[in-house]
Amino acid sequence: GHYERRTDAILRRLRTLFAGGDGQQSQPFRDVIPKVKLSAPVSASKTKTKKKHFIGQKVKLFRASEPILSVLMWGVNHTVNELSNVPVPVMLMPDDFKAYSKIKVDNHLFNKENLPSRFKFKEYCPMVFRNLRERFCIDDQDYQNSLTRSAPLNSDSQGRFGNRFLTTYDHRFVIKTVSSEDIAEMHNILKKYHQFIVECHGNTLLPQFLGMYRLTVDGMETYMVVTRNVFSHRLTVHRKYDLKGSTVSREASDKEKAKDLPTFKDNDFLNEGHKLQIGDDNKKYFLEKLKRDVEFLATLKIMDYSLLVGIHDVDRAEQEEMDVEGVGEEDEYENDGMGGGVLTGSFGTPPDSPGNPLNCGGFFGPGEFDSSVDVYAIKSHDGAVKKEVYFMAIIDILTHYDAKKKAAHAAKTVKHGAGAEISTVNPEQYSKRFYEFMSNILS
Repeated sequence: GHYERRTDAILRRLRTLFAGGDGQQSQPFRDVIPKVKLSAPVSASKTKTKKKHFIGQKVKLFRASEPILSVLMWGVNHTVNELSNVPVPVMLMPDDFKAYSKIKVDNHLFNKENLPSRFKFKEYCPMVFRNLRERFCIDDQDYQNSLTRSAPLNSDSQGRFGNRFLTTYDHRFVIKTVSSEDIAEMHNILKKYHQFIVECHGNTLLPQFLGMYRLTVDGMETYMVVTRNVFSHRLTVHRKYDLKGSTVSREASDKEKAKDLPTFKDNDFLNEGHKLQIGDDNKKYFLEKLKRDVEFLATLKIMDYSLLVGIHDVDRAEQEEMDVEGVGEEDEYENDGMGGGVLTGSFGTPPDSPGNPLNCGGFFGPGEFDSSVDVYAIKSHDGAVKKEVYFMAIIDILTHYDAKKKAAHAAKTVKHGAGAEISTVNPEQYSKRFYEFMSNILS
């Protein structure tokens, strides 16, 4: 009887501990700061019993060209694994939008060729981003594989404020370094953004935010946001534009034009005098989505966003394919997988460079795509002058209309005069001008 009473008492104590100490279900990932020590494996002593040989899964080594990328790979791998043990809640709670998981690693001799000896990894709002990934039809296992199976690739482009762009090795996702202010702004809009995604069933041109992280290596903090790639992982983008609906100072610089795949701007597009020929039905559907999206951004007082447009020229891609057919399949990435090459077998199309078409074993004909993967793709209509595929989405939505913008607006009004079209207007004006410009470039 004594032992049974002791056992009952121990079980009750364990239940209380796992429930969070006060009998309530503990909140997963809230203010949890585990400290992990990783060390080199110790070889087992030799015994005479014959061991059975099991073939285990290959250990991920997180090899990358720099420690920060190895830490990103390790961190995403760790957090997705941890999250897989947390039940999916019926609904998200207000606290989930403030939650984070945080881990500090003292790494003693383990995988020291790739991982630094000390680092920290923080994931913001894990439950919220898991829910968003689900709403955007992205499986957590696929997300984890894309970010951890092989190192992310550098893009030759930089964001407006020196932000760095990377793509996952398979070019399905984009990783962007952001500022702590961007992270704060993201927290400000996340609840409303999530609600908007729920209401539109994930059918939007807005960035698909999939994860938000802080990495600390050598005392330096780096913030990163992961989104779905606007462009295709398979179809090469031959020309691209960043359009804001403003004509003041909106031309690509000579330095930009010298790149393999320059980012052209509003005036460049207008001077070329052509339109994106998507047909009446596609135009109507696209503009309905665009209107809903920009009206939502205006309610958040967000502006200065762009429409990123990528154009895949079907005939040119076929010609490029024929030109390299004699080369044979390549196993290694050429040009870091980012340059202008078109070798069969390598991956293609990060956000800001042409990349290479992926050899998909002939499942798709020229200009064909899987619309569940290339969610932003629209084909040119049958009567179009050129057979093209367009990739179009809204990018850079973390600029809030604050004192900085007001000051810039005042300065530009002085310089260009009150009547001139100026990029810095208020969010309401910005959204209307943006929508009108985009509706005029489609046919």
